[in-house]
Amino acid sequence: MKPPAPDRDDGAAAHDEPAAVAARYAQRVDDGRYDPLKPDVLLARQERERAVVALLRRHAPRPLRDLDVLEVGCGHGDNLLELLRLGADPARLVGNELLPARMAAARHRLPAAVRLVEGDALAAPLPSAGFDIVLQSTVFTSLLDEGFQQRLADRMWQCVRPGGAVLWYDFAFDNPRNVHVRGVPVARIRALFPQATIDVRRVTLAPPLGRRAAAVHPALWRGLNCVPWLRTHRLAWIAKPTLAA
Repeated sequence: MKPPAPDRDDGAAAHDEPAAVAARYAQRVDDGRYDPLKPDVLLARQERERAVVALLRRHAPRPLRDLDVLEVGCGHGDNLLELLRLGADPARLVGNELLPARMAAARHRLPAAVRLVEGDALAAPLPSAGFDIVLQSTVFTSLLDEGFQQRLADRMWQCVRPGGAVLWYDFAFDNPRNVHVRGVPVARIRALFPQATIDVRRVTLAPPLGRRAAAVHPALWRGLNCVPWLRTHRLAWIAKPTLAA
């Protein structure tokens, strides 16, 4: 049997990866496991929100209301809604989304003042050094072509102002039940953003374990989440150096 061909790192791969991502997402079935009214989903969201707030308080150059924020892969707009709830100015938020159905959902849910840009982020009209924060949430784990990963990371880095940051949330490990996602280790994050200073932490109790624990009692979920090696995601503040005086 011939071994699988390695991921290509050429112009064809860069052209093909967005279409491949769209095809993989088209195969996903919404089975309700991420319904925000479910106790485990709510607990995970609240934990991540607290961790995001801690990073903002520690690193953000100004109050959130005064920051320009771009989300690459904004999906249905959940993260942008969270930032609005935390005090972000809708006129300073931009969402970019590849998939038309998800973009339509975001347009329906978000205030009109939020600018939404549909299409591949590599080709989207996004200003260089235009944002204090560029956010990505579980985007890179869905990109199986490492060359495309690097090009997207470079594009995000280009959009960040000096002194700003990429705010990263993604899987730390592979999912043995889903060959369409791939965990991103810390070493890979550092390789994607070699000029950055990175503050990273583990968050989010492993979802299968979290579902079982929350079904027993929220206190069990919280207790298990205190064990770092049971958390499956990484949240990182990937800081861009300020310009030299």
